[in-house]
Amino acid sequence: MQTYNKLVRDNIPQIIARTGATSRTRILGDEEYLQELQTKLREEAAEYLETSNTEDALEELADVLEVLRSLAVAHGADWEQLESIRQQKAEQRGGFRDKVYLIDVDES
Repeated sequence: MQTYNKLVRDNIPQIIARTGATSRTRILGDEEYLQELQTKLREEAAEYLETSNTEDALEELADVLEVLRSLAVAHGADWEQLESIRQQKAEQRGGFRDKVYLIDVDES
């Protein structure tokens, strides 16, 4: 028996059952769910950073996006609210399209 102890996508228990295997699951409380989403975000970001080609990178970015959507809901927002905040920040501070790399700032 393999132990996972991690948050998985909603359909994973059914996918496991279709293979003839059995799994044990439980439903997380809100606080633990938020903690596990944060852990999942670290996991998915690390997997993205380890990719070596565009196809794998896009697969991992899609996973990161799914976790971000769930985190927004866990924080009481929806995707539209998160996108609105992103747009406001982009309008005020810009995005990352211009590839600007800040070397230093002399405040004297």
